[in-house]
Amino acid sequence: MATKYELNDATVIVVIGSGAGGGTLANELCQKGDKVVCLEAGSHLAPEDFVNDEFEMWGKLTWQDPRTGQPIWIVKAVGGSTNHWAGLSIRLQDHEMKARTTYGAVAGANLQDWPFSLKELEPYYDKAESKMGVTGTNDIPHQPDTNAFKVVNYCAKKAGYAFEMGPSAINSVARDGRPACQMLGFCTSGCKVGAKWSTLYTEVPKAIATGNFELRPNSMALQTQHDASGKVTGVLYADKDGKHQVQKARIVCVAGNAIETPRLLLNSASNLFKDGMANSSGQVGRNYTRHATQHMYATFEHPVHAHRGIHAPGIMRSEGRHDPSRGFAGGYLLQIFDVGLPFTATSIVPGGWGHKVSDLIEQYDYMVAVWTCGEDMPQAESRITLDGSIKDQYGLPIPNIAQVKGHPNDVAMLKHARNTVETIFRAGNAKDIAWRPPFPNSHNMGSCRMSANRADGVCSGWGQTHDIKNLFISDGSQFTSSGSCNPTLTIVALAIRQADYIHHEMSAGTI
Repeated sequence: MATKYELNDATVIVVIGSGAGGGTLANELCQKGDKVVCLEAGSHLAPEDFVNDEFEMWGKLTWQDPRTGQPIWIVKAVGGSTNHWAGLSIRLQDHEMKARTTYGAVAGANLQDWPFSLKELEPYYDKAESKMGVTGTNDIPHQPDTNAFKVVNYCAKKAGYAFEMGPSAINSVARDGRPACQMLGFCTSGCKVGAKWSTLYTEVPKAIATGNFELRPNSMALQTQHDASGKVTGVLYADKDGKHQVQKARIVCVAGNAIETPRLLLNSASNLFKDGMANSSGQVGRNYTRHATQHMYATFEHPVHAHRGIHAPGIMRSEGRHDPSRGFAGGYLLQIFDVGLPFTATSIVPGGWGHKVSDLIEQYDYMVAVWTCGEDMPQAESRITLDGSIKDQYGLPIPNIAQVKGHPNDVAMLKHARNTVETIFRAGNAKDIAWRPPFPNSHNMGSCRMSANRADGVCSGWGQTHDIKNLFISDGSQFTSSGSCNPTLTIVALAIRQADYIHHEMSAGTI
């Protein structure tokens, strides 16, 4: 029988969100014997709910509540965006965690160093890679080379570069009670067979099995509540029937993604916290980063069948270094990243029509794509705010993702990356090369960032908010800088680390 906690049980930890941060944190705490209630805004999908159809799964997974500003792509379901991620699991580099020290004062950027070092994070990266089954670590073999990888790597070697397979949190062999990847090619539509690591298949079931965990799907967190001293006392949420409930809590951990997390804090403004909770610095919602990205497609004389296999089979790391001689700070990774025919058709030439589109789509089987993932400079005015002119179904102001132009550093980086990819494709005698701007943002980070000084951010290096000791940030919102790597592995490592800290502080009676 599933565990049930009373609404007035003030001894539980409330975790808001069940994705890479919330799902991992909840399981880690439950394994230590701590009691957790997880509020998830989305539904709890079962394996039979997943189908190998991109458009249908887009509708089932995507968070489609109203918002204004830039388009983003996050998931509203148990497992969060670990349902639609492509599995690439890459560690931050040392210089990326010391951006302010390494890059200096970049004009227009609001850079800070992370409040702890890569060396301190490395043991938690080890644990995260083991938990997630990252290929190329812990004696886990890489996936077999896909056609897309073979073609792109051939081109790269001709141009003096090299790609590598993985590292990927998709089983290359049966592991952790889940099968090996069957190379179906629908990674971003959710993995029907469960080979891809997702908290839906891994952390949530394991947390449930401890008897210390209650999952409440279709439960939208509306406000965090506090007492006269400012200590968090619980969470107001709308349950599956739309009824408002309050779950009391000893600790609240917010892991709603870098859009919904600052939105919740801002919507929790009160007489004591007039600008929103944990916002004495005015930094809640600011410094939002989403990676500097672009997609480049190339067609070849012979079929590639890039859709056969995992969506993101390999990466090129050599441009991920910090080398100011290139004309920008930080670096970028190149990632082979293909999607199915439907999404390719709608995105390869945004707004295009006629022969310009059809000529490319007719060559789909002959096509391969490379995606740029570059470090995005944090900017104070790149932010999440509340749009009070529009209310959601719960009567709350919706989030606005500020329309901020890419930082000049991002622009210079993307220009360099585009030249690199074109050089690689031309070296392999590509026929057509098509460039397209970014997809809707899916690497959302930094809007409640960590800082050593409370005036510069929202939370400490443990994700503990500077203003409120029993309120934590537990997702990519806490990133101090974006780095050039996909964020999921780092989110998981931080969640494991945060669970150790919370359990220790609870045991010591400090929170």
